[in-house]
Amino acid sequence: MRKMWISSRQVAGNKLPLKALDPATEEVIGEFAWGGLKEADEAVIAAKEAFTSWRRTPASERAAMLHEVARKMRANLDELAVELTLETGRSIRKNRGYVEWSAQCFDYYAELGRHYRGRLIPSPESSQLSIILKVPIGVVAAIVPWNYPLLLLTWKLAPALAAGNTVVIKPATNTSWVTLGLAQYFEHFPPGVINILTGSGGEVGDYLVTHPDVRMIAFTGSTEVGQHIMRQAANDMKHIHLELGGKDPLIVCADADLNAAAHAAIWGGFLNAGQVCTSIERVYVEEEAYSELLDSIVQLTRNLVIGPGMNPESEVTPMIRPGEREKVDDQVRMASASGANILTGGRVPPNLQKGFFYEPTVLSEVREDMLVMQEETFGPVLPVVSVKNFAEAMSRSNSSKYGLGATLFTSDARKVKYYMETIEAGNVWVNDPLIDNLAGPFGGMKRSGIGRELGMEGLEEFLETKHVHWEIEGGKKNWWYPWE
Repeated sequence: MRKMWISSRQVAGNKLPLKALDPATEEVIGEFAWGGLKEADEAVIAAKEAFTSWRRTPASERAAMLHEVARKMRANLDELAVELTLETGRSIRKNRGYVEWSAQCFDYYAELGRHYRGRLIPSPESSQLSIILKVPIGVVAAIVPWNYPLLLLTWKLAPALAAGNTVVIKPATNTSWVTLGLAQYFEHFPPGVINILTGSGGEVGDYLVTHPDVRMIAFTGSTEVGQHIMRQAANDMKHIHLELGGKDPLIVCADADLNAAAHAAIWGGFLNAGQVCTSIERVYVEEEAYSELLDSIVQLTRNLVIGPGMNPESEVTPMIRPGEREKVDDQVRMASASGANILTGGRVPPNLQKGFFYEPTVLSEVREDMLVMQEETFGPVLPVVSVKNFAEAMSRSNSSKYGLGATLFTSDARKVKYYMETIEAGNVWVNDPLIDNLAGPFGGMKRSGIGRELGMEGLEEFLETKHVHWEIEGGKKNWWYPWE
């Protein structure tokens, strides 16, 4: 059984151990300790005590420790990819890439943190210095989701550590086993700098958010939980970073490469069984291209290989748990009952009754007021809608309360310029969806979140800004006005 990892020491949780399940087979792959408020308090105390010395550790030394994490991950890439596949169900091929990308993220922030401390700005007099100083915030609670437990942890942990903060990691229940397994990659850090704490969101998560010694909450998850965290954090005016839900649109213009657009829709809609915050969940197609594109999407979807992530041939892997699958099926059933057509999918695969699989699904005749067009589905469902023109597609895309990502396929540069300036989304892709860049910031607008991960912006999230005014020739100046 994997025990809780706090302050570089193993401690048992205060409740019965929980079982980690393989979503493809429903088999138990391991057990892990389950923590409560006592363990949460231990973790925060350890992080607070470690912060005093960690913030003063030279940036070059912090960078060397981050590089060492990357080295360890690469040395154990296959083992870590297998563990990720067993607990998340996601493709082993994809997980190998995500391990490498996570290692790159540690390398990237090691160097960015080593070279960034602030800047000098012009001062009104030669005897003065004005310094913009960047300082760490303190104890950071990193609350991580189950769909990308390593990658989305890395996006928080690497910049937080590089900036000089200490971190308490609270993994999702569904992926606590694999997250506890990461402890071996952090054992070279001083005690208390990194702490992994299991427990429920309602108990341990809320405790971290309201703990007076936790100064920042970095959370990825649903909009509803993000709103809850924001309300709780307001009492102590904590720093918050919230990467929340999405309902990402894809607009396909008649002038686009329709073959490429069809493949892009499949990739963006069904990657990780649609369990991606930036999944394509709405497709708007100009009417003259609608029939051709829809036929291509349906045919491509029917040819996808559904199977366990450990099978390298699998293109659509299982969902994480039955409850998530039921939510997806409910949206499909409600849409069908209201007039939508299920062109393919919309059921549990007959040949895969074991595991939490759901057939990739394409819907047509979908109205904008249906739940499947309004709320995040987070599953392998692709509604395809005909629109009169680009203007209507833009209007419908921006009507959502979400604003995480958006994709456009067109060959018209004028449309691209208008789109990139007008679409209400923090991540914009043109002719190539769901591609991220370590140096490019990632985050949402509207109810999709606050703040940015990755890039310089991702480091800035974990730093406080001070303006220091320094009169070098102190004592020579008369501060009093002559009439006083």
